[in-house]
Amino acid sequence: MIWLLLAGAIVTEVAATLALRASEGFRKRRWIAPVVVFYLIAFTLLAVALAGGLQVGIAYGVWAACGVALTAILARILFKEKLTPRMIVGIALIAVGVFVIELGAAH
Repeated sequence: MIWLLLAGAIVTEVAATLALRASEGFRKRRWIAPVVVFYLIAFTLLAVALAGGLQVGIAYGVWAACGVALTAILARILFKEKLTPRMIVGIALIAVGVFVIELGAAH
């Protein structure tokens, strides 16, 4: 259950970040509410996961790594931003890092 809360926090944080990008520096005001709402949900879910016993170092590591990878991939799809071969290798390394963190958390 704790990992589902963290996953929800990651997804909503990525949604907030993408909404922030879509707002074009808040020039498109219709994106302001989704940015605020998604960030509030993300931090609430993260807080509940931490209160449920998830270690902060593990939670933050997984949060940051998954957030970076998902944001880069979705920004490519939604906004046609660059996703170079070097960036793809970085995303793969992030995935390996998250896997190692989860293995460490199990012990």
